[in-house]
Amino acid sequence: MRELQLNMKRTLIITAIVIVLAGLGVVAYFYFFQGTAGITTAPSPTTSANLPVAGQGTPPAGETAAPGEAPTATSEAPGVATPVTARLVKISAGPVVPGEVVVSRAANASSSPEATVSFVERQSGNVFTYSTLTQTLVRTSNKTIPGIQSAQWSPNASTTFVRYLSGDDFSTINTYALPANGATGFFLPQNLAGIDVSSAGILTLASGVNGSSVSVARPDGTHSSEVFTTPLSSVHASFAGKNQYLVYTKPSSTLDGDAFLVDSTGNFSRIAGPLPGLVARASPSGKWVLVSYVLNNIMRMELIETATGNVLPLPVATIADKCVWASNDASVYCGVPMNPSAAFNYPDDWYQGAVHFSDRIWKVDTAGRYAQLVLDFTAETKVSLDVESPAIDALRTALVFVNKNDGSLWSYSL
Repeated sequence: MRELQLNMKRTLIITAIVIVLAGLGVVAYFYFFQGTAGITTAPSPTTSANLPVAGQGTPPAGETAAPGEAPTATSEAPGVATPVTARLVKISAGPVVPGEVVVSRAANASSSPEATVSFVERQSGNVFTYSTLTQTLVRTSNKTIPGIQSAQWSPNASTTFVRYLSGDDFSTINTYALPANGATGFFLPQNLAGIDVSSAGILTLASGVNGSSVSVARPDGTHSSEVFTTPLSSVHASFAGKNQYLVYTKPSSTLDGDAFLVDSTGNFSRIAGPLPGLVARASPSGKWVLVSYVLNNIMRMELIETATGNVLPLPVATIADKCVWASNDASVYCGVPMNPSAAFNYPDDWYQGAVHFSDRIWKVDTAGRYAQLVLDFTAETKVSLDVESPAIDALRTALVFVNKNDGSLWSYSL
């Protein structure tokens, strides 16, 4: 009898231990895995420890350079695209990297035209695409590159050239060619002062105390060759049509600036200036240059016909960096401030974030020399818009821009 009681006691103890262990297992499972069951996500992005860093065992331009994971398509995105009106859509509520591209395809008889917007999320460096036709967002690259300051896209949106800082004191400027599909890219030379990308290739600007030099490489970064130099050490440079380049001194309200056209042999021709706060943007063919400047802290804007040098004052004024040319040179779209205060120094204070504008978007017609209101943003949304980094597709179906006030990305159907 005593042995039976001992056996029963032993059985109860073992049963209690099993129940306790099972309970602990259930608690541990829910503690560590609750909320993940049944959810499918993309592979984890590359950690910051694996960021691409130029010069650390990376191959030369044109070869594989940076670690990264296989390309992944997922519906995860920085917020959800939100239609505000029938034509205005807030693509991303979270901040994006200034610099996006819009690519359109011709519509057939039975479908509407579609424009695809490609952009980089600022927080992660992930690449996303947005379809204006389906109003859907897809992440196409999950490489994590935080701290990107700007992005320049190839015209077909296959690659974005992102610029970010690295090093212990964040003094090194890296320019990395990041394929939109998440594949491995390549580096351009470190500490470039500027970059421009077109179907002609990649333009890079290197500046120092002795001046600046401009080189052009193939779209894959290979066969880079110097095209001209200048003793000016603080300039912007970009393509201006075929075998022609636009160079202008970095703008400041306190200094007179100049803009030049440079031919393929390196000859400089001044087309504007000296003017304070001068900013210039060439049309795709180089036939026109849009110039903005300030007089007594009041913004002015002009069109310059490069073949003749004719200067055409415009009825609206803004900073030329708030404008984008249509691909056919026929028009330019600009974010134009409403009642900008003369108490600030333009464009310096705008670049530095000391002042924000409340813009409306205007279209300037180069043939008719007139301006047409396209979008009164405040009337549509009751929110202030400060246009930054505008972009437009070749078919002129969608105008896309960043709101500098909060970094959000917007699309407007034209």
